[in-house]
Amino acid sequence: MGFIGVGGQGGGHLFGGAWTYVAGGFLGRSDVQVLAVCDVRRSRRDPARERVDAHYASRLGRESARACAGEVDFRAVLARDDIDAVLIASPAHWHAVMAVMAVRAGKDVYCEKPTACTVRESQAVRAAVRRHGRIYQAGTQQRSEYGGKFRLACELVRSGRIGTLKEVWCHRDGGAVAWPRRPAGPPKPVPDDLDWDLFLGPAPAIPFDGNAGAHRFDLGELNWGQHHTDIIQWACDADSTGPVELFVEEGRSGFRYASGVVVRGRPHPDEPTVGGEGGACFVGTEGRIAVDRNVIVSSPGSIVREPLRPDEVHLPRNDGHADEFLRCVRTRRRTICDENVAHRSASVLLLGGIVKQLGRSLRWDPVAETFPGDDEANRLLSIATRAPWRL
Repeated sequence: MGFIGVGGQGGGHLFGGAWTYVAGGFLGRSDVQVLAVCDVRRSRRDPARERVDAHYASRLGRESARACAGEVDFRAVLARDDIDAVLIASPAHWHAVMAVMAVRAGKDVYCEKPTACTVRESQAVRAAVRRHGRIYQAGTQQRSEYGGKFRLACELVRSGRIGTLKEVWCHRDGGAVAWPRRPAGPPKPVPDDLDWDLFLGPAPAIPFDGNAGAHRFDLGELNWGQHHTDIIQWACDADSTGPVELFVEEGRSGFRYASGVVVRGRPHPDEPTVGGEGGACFVGTEGRIAVDRNVIVSSPGSIVREPLRPDEVHLPRNDGHADEFLRCVRTRRRTICDENVAHRSASVLLLGGIVKQLGRSLRWDPVAETFPGDDEANRLLSIATRAPWRL
């Protein structure tokens, strides 16, 4: 494997973090060999490479080992024939371009959320994964982790435990990417350890202003929102479709499915705390279920206390999101958050970003994936990117 982006999120995957659930991360696994790390910051890249080398030296009982390459340009990682898969944890504006280039190079891909920054980019990821026959896992691990709370909530909702689903209240709403119209501050010298041009990549060639933060171009809930939309799509049995209407309500985006289910991008008034850690509240004709990474509760309480029966909906389960990815790399089976699931959950998030930018209700065709007769809205399905980073 190669690891592209080894900051907080990527470093957590590589060495072990709160969201990886495997001691020592991918590096600690006996069934994975880390051959390359890549980061545009030398201050991240070199320590990561040294730590990987030290790990393998210790495993081999040697004083030192040169097992891992440190690259500033991700293309050097993709060019290697001995790397089977990559984990992408770069800033969000890079995700789609890197994923498409990786599958074209014959690599399987685990990519952090969001899958893309525009709907058209997300479509390009889906198309490239399918065309090149690669394995793709989106980093929306709530389908796999957290003791199965999210899976159980979706199973109960889809089994009719709360009656007919009417509303979903979500603690996060839409997000998008927005290139700056001008630098945020006066130009500053680029730090010696940073490749600023490669950090920008598809973004405009703006002068360095002291900010090379991972979320620099995020608008709204771009970083966090796909976790929420992914679970809502799962609960609504909508992995192959999307909303038909989008709206803005109290400054937050919302949407409606063809089934009539309405999703509101804010907390349920009677469940203001549950759902903040990656979850939502599902309201039906006979009760409600609220879930996040810490808890699943219902009203009435008997809804979640009664075990799931054999004749009710049972959704796919696995032993962990990273395990699922590696197992599918070997078996060539589809992952639980494959390119289609990822595209649709990312689309819901990104459509919410569009409706917030326009500030008016929109109709959406989830089959054609376009806003019927609305040129202004359709222009926001893509964004201009800098050559050569164009899909």
